[in-house]
Amino acid sequence: VPGWAPQEQPSNLLCLFTCLIAVSCDRVYVHPFNLFSFNESTCKELENLVQEGKKTFVPVPIESQTTAAYEDDLNDKAKQETMSLGIHGRQKLSYLKNLVYVLGARFYSEPGEAQRGQNRLLSPTSIYSTLVSLYLGASNQTATDLQGLLGFVPPSGDPNCTSRVDGNNVLATLRTIESFLVKNRDEELLFSKTLYLFSAPGVPLSESFVHELVPSADALYIRAVDFTNPGEAAKQINAFVEAKSEGRSKHLLTDLDPASSLQLAVDIHLAGEQQKGLPSRLKEPHEFWVDANTKVLVPGMSVTGTFKYKTDTSKSFAAIEVPVSKDALLVLMQPLDGNALHKIEAELPLQFSAWLQDLSPRQIKLTLPELTIEGNSDLQELLRDMKLSALLGKEADLSKISDANLTVGKVINKALFKLNSDGAHQPEDPATQKEDVVFLEVTLNKPFLVAVFEQRSKAMLFLGRVTNPLSRV
Repeated sequence: VPGWAPQEQPSNLLCLFTCLIAVSCDRVYVHPFNLFSFNESTCKELENLVQEGKKTFVPVPIESQTTAAYEDDLNDKAKQETMSLGIHGRQKLSYLKNLVYVLGARFYSEPGEAQRGQNRLLSPTSIYSTLVSLYLGASNQTATDLQGLLGFVPPSGDPNCTSRVDGNNVLATLRTIESFLVKNRDEELLFSKTLYLFSAPGVPLSESFVHELVPSADALYIRAVDFTNPGEAAKQINAFVEAKSEGRSKHLLTDLDPASSLQLAVDIHLAGEQQKGLPSRLKEPHEFWVDANTKVLVPGMSVTGTFKYKTDTSKSFAAIEVPVSKDALLVLMQPLDGNALHKIEAELPLQFSAWLQDLSPRQIKLTLPELTIEGNSDLQELLRDMKLSALLGKEADLSKISDANLTVGKVINKALFKLNSDGAHQPEDPATQKEDVVFLEVTLNKPFLVAVFEQRSKAMLFLGRVTNPLSRV
């Protein structure tokens, strides 16, 4: 080659090798745990805060007709919260969405025979957020146990501050997922999340703990309730929640432990309705087989388009992915060839990505019932099913919530997912509009699984089953 000098080759190779080293050095491995853990400088700041003590307040009674000043301040702050998503933010989302799904799938799989024939719905992100909130108020072994349940195992066994997870960091990342839905509210999608904290009269609550809860919801309400009369207390809480939710949430509680001093509830709603592009209403009722011998007629809807679809290798189920809006994906999974739904549930993949992998675009005509699914989960019961009832039991150390000796009662996570047609009737036969296209007809006419994912992060917002569309629960 003209102009090339052989004696220059070692020098050129050395330069290239040096450049490659420099590039590789920029890619420093960061253990996923360290994305959320405290660093040494933060640990020193925490020590100073503990030495300064903590301020407390006593919530106003639930009967109070005036809005508590602290609630206004907290909810104004919640509206001002903004989330940014840089490189580290994306790494956090990628790691956290797996932890959220694994824990959500564990909770979903615990209740067995008693709920097999019923509709079911839970929100993995909401449940995870609730446990993180309790972690923020926990100390000593309770905090360590909650951290382990959340899936955060430190890379080293050092029991110092840097082996602890920053709960505020985790909550902020979870809220980033939900903020994609909150910020883009429009006619396509309605999303809301409300946190309720009820304490016994006279119990002082930590101001710093309450302020740490702000990023976790759209609104936060804190009231004092006399639990010694459990029937009246449940009635008051149900009425309060129904009023604050403008009638969307009813019958939050059926009973209470009169010896408890703290109740926590999270109410999450996601509704896609009256949206352009949503399925159109069927002219005739949709036939749905609850079991081999029972058929019900329900309002149905249908939509034709290009959707992602797959059948598993054993042909035991089919899955279809349908955008609910630009911010949410709906994945529907139905058994094939006589397979029972509980068999499919028992083989739920432990990695959320399995729900979204190997799906291929297909021209599909999808017919399904209109959906209104509601679930009411008590984390105390779920923990008991997992043999972890002591975690939030009477011996739990929640001294960061209150100096009082707290006894946690119900920890309710209520979830509602609604998907209706746009009110217009389906055209006679979509296939006649595109004669050169062959549509795969997918009809959901027997029990199926449903999951909702946030579009950008692919985090799972809801997981549930529909066994009878006429029943909300």
